[in-house]
Parts: sequence; C-alpha cells; structure tokens
Amino acid sequence: MIEVSNLSFKYPGQLEPVFTDFSLRLEQNKVYGLLGKNGTGKSTLLYLISGLLRPAAGAVSCDSVATYKRRVETLQEIFLVPEEFDLPSMSLEKYVKLNAPFYPRFSREVLEACLKDFELTTDLKLQALSMGQKKKVFMSFALAANTRYLLMDEPTNGLDIPSKSQFRKVVTQNMNDDRTVIISTHQVHDVESLLDHILILSQRELLLNASVADLTEKYVFEYRPVDDHSAAVYSEPSPQGVAVMAERREGDAETQLNLELLFNAVTKQRI
Repeated sequence: MIEVSNLSFKYPGQLEPVFTDFSLRLEQNKVYGLLGKNGTGKSTLLYLISGLLRPAAGAVSCDSVATYKRRVETLQEIFLVPEEFDLPSMSLEKYVKLNAPFYPRFSREVLEACLKDFELTTDLKLQALSMGQKKKVFMSFALAANTRYLLMDEPTNGLDIPSKSQFRKVVTQNMNDDRTVIISTHQVHDVESLLDHILILSQRELLLNASVADLTEKYVFEYRPVDDHSAAVYSEPSPQGVAVMAERREGDAETQLNLELLFNAVTKQRI
C-alpha cells in the first residue's frame, strides 16, 4: 500500500507550493489513472512516491516505510518510467545483466514476451533505437522487473497507434494480485480501458478519487441529439451531436467510461 499523509512540497526558488497538506491512499492490485492539467503535480507526486524527491512536511510511505529513505527493500519494489529518459550506449543484453540483479523477481521470460508483443527482439543496441523503440524496451524491462509498484509518466507519448494497442496488451497481461500501477497521462483515450480507479488533481488538491465501477454505476456516458440534455450533469458539443455525462436512472444500461468527458466535467464543473 502507498500512503501519502499531509504532504507538503515546494521546489526551491518557486513561490507557490506544489502540495499543501495533501493526503492519498493507494491500494494494491489496481491500475490508477492520475490525471490533471499541466502543473498540477502529477509527475512530482510520482517522484515523491518513488523516493526521488523528499517531502517538506508530511510523509510518503510504501508498505509503511518512508520512500525518501530509499532503502533497498523499498527500491526493489518500485519502478518509475519517467516521461523523458535516455538509455546508455550498450546492448540490451548488457543492460539487463547490469540492472536485473537489483530486482529479485526479474523475469527474463516476461521481458522476452513483452519485447515480442512490441515486435522487438533481444539482440538490440540501445543507442541505435528511436525514442519510441527505447520507450518500448524500457517499459518491457519495467514490467519484467516484477516490482509491486509500477509508476508510469506519460507512457504512450512517442508511441504510434499500433504501439499504443500493444502497450495496453502488455500491461494487462502482466497485472497480478500484488501489483499496483499508476499511470499519469494526458492521453486519456490511450489508457482508459486499462484503468480501475481515477484520480484527478487540481492545484494542490484532489478533485476526484473514485473507482471506474462506481463511476459507471452512477453515471452514463453517451452521445445524444443536440436537444437532449435530460439528467445531464455535464455536456459538450461533439461531431456525433452532444457528448453527455448524465446521472444513471433506473433501467439505463451501463455505459463505458468516457475519460475525457469525465475529466472535463470534474475540472470545469467540479461535479
């Protein structure tokens, strides 16, 4: 379990804090979608959870251990895939040989399966790869590390359309009862079918903390004729007529979550 308790954090030289008295609890065996406008602290929160940043006040703990202490037993259970990164000029084989020992449950079988799903082989020279290919390799290694906590910051940026589908496949195939995944993204349609739980951040506060099951039980997300706004809590124009998020009434069929519509409803109308 990841627990954020009364967290305060500010970058040196900045006037405004990123977080003030912020709290959050994340359970295992879930895929969380972490959403928010630019500058709301999504990446900062991932860095605090991973122990790369230290809170000014409050605490961030993983399995009851403060992450800023960066203990071996904590670090071997957390893997962060940042939005931007580079890989060393070496072969994939050498990279795996050097880094896999840090993760006790590293699986060569999972690595090879993920690479195959991404249409890549293991005999790669990392320096010769495109940015999109590097992202696929790094995400494959992250999943193969078999850490209990996997944090991904904008994982689909730089991936083409087929690769985004492959990404969803490899994440789904490698979920288990012990793993917690947090995906911070603006590309909501790339990941909405993966998510179990939605977190929406605003400036220093959490606007929404709800499971997908609860949201689809309470609301319907659908396209209607332009003059039909019945029971709508939020609506906006769309090429299909009008996109509507409405309270689900008795007899209404459950609909698939429209994450973009939900995000706009929460951030514009604070539902």
